[in-house]
Amino acid sequence: MTQSAVSRQIRALEDELGTQLLIRTTRTVTLAPAGISFLEDAKKAIGTLRAAAAKIHQNTEDNVQLLTMGCGNEVDLNFLCLVLKELRNRLPKIHPFLKVIPHRSILSLFSQGDIDILFGFRDDIPLRDGVAYTELSRIPLCCAISDTHSYANRETLSESELYAENIILCNAVPSKAKAMQEQIASHIPLEKTYICENLQAALALIRASYGFTIVPKIDPPDDGIKFIAVNGSAKLSYGMFYKKDSLPSTARESIAIIKEIAIN
Repeated sequence: MTQSAVSRQIRALEDELGTQLLIRTTRTVTLAPAGISFLEDAKKAIGTLRAAAAKIHQNTEDNVQLLTMGCGNEVDLNFLCLVLKELRNRLPKIHPFLKVIPHRSILSLFSQGDIDILFGFRDDIPLRDGVAYTELSRIPLCCAISDTHSYANRETLSESELYAENIILCNAVPSKAKAMQEQIASHIPLEKTYICENLQAALALIRASYGFTIVPKIDPPDDGIKFIAVNGSAKLSYGMFYKKDSLPSTARESIAIIKEIAIN
């Protein structure tokens, strides 16, 4: 480029930004304070673009493939951690992309084909045509309570033993857990009832000894919380959902490995 062409482009850039980037004299041209700042940001932007281009080029050469996995709650990530470790060892070219999104939204993404494998409870996800389900575990419903509570060393509890306690109602739980929460809450005064929109908030209140809630057992257990089986409650089927006819080959390989993990 000629010097005059460079000068025209710099002036056009100054006009676009609405500020002076260069200090010009008859003998020298130096960067103005705004020019110094803009130059550093521009270097970062150019570096990011180069890195992105290099990544795409490398991915094309190495045949890197994304595997999108979804779940409706952060607690599901405890199980997914085991899955991811095995996938990393056996299918290193797969790049997992995790989506942790509330129940309704994640169902919509799954139905649209934006999620390859969806993890969740069988009772809460409808099985439509072309959708397969594989059970990975059966999880008992438990009373989640502070590990400092007098019940903390119990193996089991009855519903009636919880009527005198403070209860934490949480919407972000499987339907059977929510039904049991509401059944027990009907025996507990309103002033002893707390409400949470997500499970992490409920668990924080439990650690602080505000009360208990009913949830599927979390493994490994959270610090500060005990999970005690509730008498008479059924175990919930937990597993993975996927579309049988529209899976990429990497998803099929991953599903086979996940089934092995569940069996072992």
